[in-house]
Amino acid sequence: MASVRLENLTKRFDRVTAVNNVSLDIANGEFFAMTGPNGCGKTTILRLIAGLTEPDSGSIRIGDRLVNNLKPEERSVNMVFQDYALWPHMKVFDEKAYSNLSFGLKIQKYLTERIKGIAGKVADQVGIDRQLFSRKPGQLSAGEKQKVAIGRAITIPPKVFLMDEPLSNLDPPSRLRVMSEIKRIHEELKTTTIYVTQNLIEAIAMADRMAIIKEGTIQQVGTPEQVYNHPVNNFVADFLKYHDYLHHLHTRRTTKK
Repeated sequence: MASVRLENLTKRFDRVTAVNNVSLDIANGEFFAMTGPNGCGKTTILRLIAGLTEPDSGSIRIGDRLVNNLKPEERSVNMVFQDYALWPHMKVFDEKAYSNLSFGLKIQKYLTERIKGIAGKVADQVGIDRQLFSRKPGQLSAGEKQKVAIGRAITIPPKVFLMDEPLSNLDPPSRLRVMSEIKRIHEELKTTTIYVTQNLIEAIAMADRMAIIKEGTIQQVGTPEQVYNHPVNNFVADFLKYHDYLHHLHTRRTTKK
């Protein structure tokens, strides 16, 4: 586990400033959510932390270590992507061959018995049925794929989990189940988690603290209760009202059915 500190972080793409002088402290073991409208820069911030995108200026620290010049694999972070990013030609798990759950363990040259033990524990943690081990991603449902993606990320626990819209492709029942699993896993492992979502309800339900972002700039940081009850400006207030309206509309439609 480790804290994450961003100081004056900026990233531009041609004439667009995707991340604008962002400073942020995320505590060791915290579940921190970033939310805001599409294109506000939240995913770019996540990619900067992961090392998948280079900042134009500013610094990124994981724990006490400056990581700006480190490769992604040297940062001790694992990222769960919106599109799962599973190996399509590999099974969910195969103790004797490279598979989605064993890939990182085999790269690290773990012994077969240890790989089998870790994969079994991970499958139990995230709710992967062992009957799915022999299947490839194309044979899995969206919810099953997401569980495998999360399981792969925790086979070798990192200092920081990065999650980019991990539930956006799931139907509502699957979304609720996987939300519950993510929160339970975080409470069990206590790994620092940074979670990006456009869904305000997800952020409020899961985060210890959250940030509302607009056009690459952080508008407000606080607990879900602080942000919801005391928006600091009109943008945050309108963002909250819009999601309240969508939730109310969805509730009315569900009730009528």
